[in-house]
This record gives sequence, C-alpha cells and structure tokens, in this order.
Amino acid sequence: MRAIVVGAGIGGLTAAVSLARAGCEVTVVERAARFGEIGAGIQLAPNATRVLRHMGLLDAVAAQAARPSQWSFRTWSDGSEITRYLLGREAEAEFGAPYLQVHRADLHEALAAAVPARSVRLGTTAVAIDQDDGSAYVTTAAGERLGADLIVAADGIRSPARRWLFGPDEAVFSGTAAYRALLPAAEVADLDLPDFAIWLGPDRHFVHYWIRSRQLLNVVAVVRTEEPRVTRKAAEAQASSKVVAAAQESWTALAEPGEPLSAFAGWDPRVLRILERAGRMNRYGIHTRTPLTRWNVGRVTLLGDSAHAMVPFQAQGAAQAIMDAAVLADTLTDATPSDVPTALDHYVRRRLATATTIQTHSSQAGEDYHLPDGPEAQSRNTRMANYGTKHPFGPLAGAWAEDQTALTATKRSPTQGSTT
Repeated sequence: MRAIVVGAGIGGLTAAVSLARAGCEVTVVERAARFGEIGAGIQLAPNATRVLRHMGLLDAVAAQAARPSQWSFRTWSDGSEITRYLLGREAEAEFGAPYLQVHRADLHEALAAAVPARSVRLGTTAVAIDQDDGSAYVTTAAGERLGADLIVAADGIRSPARRWLFGPDEAVFSGTAAYRALLPAAEVADLDLPDFAIWLGPDRHFVHYWIRSRQLLNVVAVVRTEEPRVTRKAAEAQASSKVVAAAQESWTALAEPGEPLSAFAGWDPRVLRILERAGRMNRYGIHTRTPLTRWNVGRVTLLGDSAHAMVPFQAQGAAQAIMDAAVLADTLTDATPSDVPTALDHYVRRRLATATTIQTHSSQAGEDYHLPDGPEAQSRNTRMANYGTKHPFGPLAGAWAEDQTALTATKRSPTQGSTT
C-alpha cells in the first residue's frame, strides 16, 4: 500500500507513523523548507497519549512534559476557586494513560524522529490532487505528479485539499482571539500559581500551565472580539509591520505593547503580573471550520484540522487529529489497494461524529467561560462545583475514555462491512 500524506504537522506526522506501522509505504509532502520550533503549549489528554503509547512514542514525549495533578477553575477578579478536577496519577489509573502538557515543538520533534528522513519531502508544495479508478495523485508546484493508492490531506485549517474535494469553503473566525507567551519558571516563582488553571471572566478567560518539565509557563489569554475576519491581502500587509488585527491567524504576529494588560484590566493581580512579565505577546485570531458530512472522496481523505478545526477550549484539537491517524491506520490494516475507498468510508464513519461533537462542545465551552458577572455566571459556577463533586475528572473526561487503538476481536476487513 502506497500512501502520500500532505502536511507534516502533528496530524500528518502521526498519520505517517501510524500508516507505516500498518504496513504502508509513506511519503510526506510538506511545503515548509525545514522543521522549526513554532507554537507553544499543547495539552494531551489520555485519548491522545494512549495512541502515543501504542506508537511507541509516549516515553519520548513524556520526558519533555509536565504532568498536572489537578485542573483548577478560578474567578477572574480575586482568583477564588470555583472547582477543581483530578488529573495526575488518579486520571492515569482511571483512563490507562497520562494527561500531559508539552511544548508543541517537542511533540512534533518526537513524531518527526519516527518518520524516516527519506520519506519526507520538505519544500514541496501540493498544488492539486486528482485520482482515477486505481490511484490518486498529488501534483507539486515543481510540476511533479506523485502517485499512490491513498492520499491523506492533513494540510491544516486553511486546507487547499478540502477546497479541491468539496469546493470553496473558508475558515470561520470564532469571534475570539488569543494572546500567547512562554515565561521561564524563575520569572513567576513568586506568584504562588496553581499548576494548571483557567480563570473565567466576562468575555475573557486566562489559561496557564507548565511545559518542558516545568521549566516554562505557557500562558494563553483569550478575549472575545467582534472584529471582522481580515482578508488575506490585508493580513499580509499587517504582518509585515508585526501588528495585526484581532482576527488574523498567525503564530508569529505580535500584539501592540500593553494590549493584553489593557484587555485584562481589573483582573486578579497574579494574572496582571504574568501579563506584565510576559512583555510583548503573540496574538492570533481563533478560527474553525464548518462541520462536514463527509471527509473523503474515493482514495483521498481529510484528517485533523482540515476536516474538523475547532476552538481550543476543550484542549482536544491535536488529540482529535492523533485519534484520526490511529483510526485511519487501524482501518487500513490488512487492506489491499483495491479496498482503499471502502476503508476510507469506514474511517470517516468511525471518526466524524465524535470529532463533530467535540467541535460543538468546544464552542459551547467558550460561551460558558465568557458569561457576564451576575446570575448566569453564578449558576455556571454552582453547576461546575456540583459536577466536580460527583464526577472528579470533569465533563471532558468522556472523550478521554475513547480508545481507538485497541483492535477488537471481531474486527472485519473493509470488504466485510463497517467496524465500530
């Protein structure tokens, strides 16, 4: 089985490793000329770390990670605790895998190290995908036409492949933007911070947690904004000056000096001290994709953000891409090239409903986090506290229990019908 994976992000590399383990000959096509350290913190719940263990990569990732013992929700104005949920050893015992917080680059490096260098074509831009009855093809900007039995489009939230398969479809601005920063542990040692906390306030929430074995504090400050989505031309012009509108999606664009502090004026002093010490922060608009009713056509399928980009308010975006890759490889195990279209139908059937539900719940969480002070916020706080009493791992734990890496004894080949 020959497979081409378009995109070498977390989803694409996980797919490459998983497909190779399933017996495929894999080529990864990536437009970037080299891999670099981009992004910041990322959370890996047990559904994702279970897949990493199955791939033999969990130890490498965990060595660079932090393992929070609990998850604390706080009130914006004075930091009083609303509720806390268990993580740490209790969660690992319950769900069979740890909850980790890592630098995105560390996860990416571990995945990239598991893909043979000869299988990755950097500096190669896919400009078209087409197929016939027997094969699928990627055309590159250099004019090459690469053929395979299967193409996996893991080309991100602004996926060209999604447009090629299903027609024009733009990323949707969520109405929220995030400021991000990483602070050395020594710079915040005097603040008596909880290990992992989300501070909830009107039209705002503030997240911090440790990464790189607690050497760095990852900070994400989310604000609601009604600014319209920036056009591509305008975004490029703004990026050149390093000052961007709220809706621009960029890992490297910078906010105006003092902008985060102004946005969080009046918040708990610990939040303000973090923002002061962070200096000038990165800022990006948070985008999603409209849910699809299918991800695949013939021998080509979407995976990860290209299929189901979501707001990050349940910390499941990367986890869902990792789950996609595991299920895709599981479905293709023992399949022949002629089985691919049917196998992809089964992959989508196993994953689409779950990923779409997580998309919806993530958006709802954002609404819940940003309620105005008063009866609505008080009701939310009471509800969260009551839930934590009965369900110690919190409302997100339902997704953590899902195990897509275990092969069932009754699993059938793609030609025998659906595997659930």
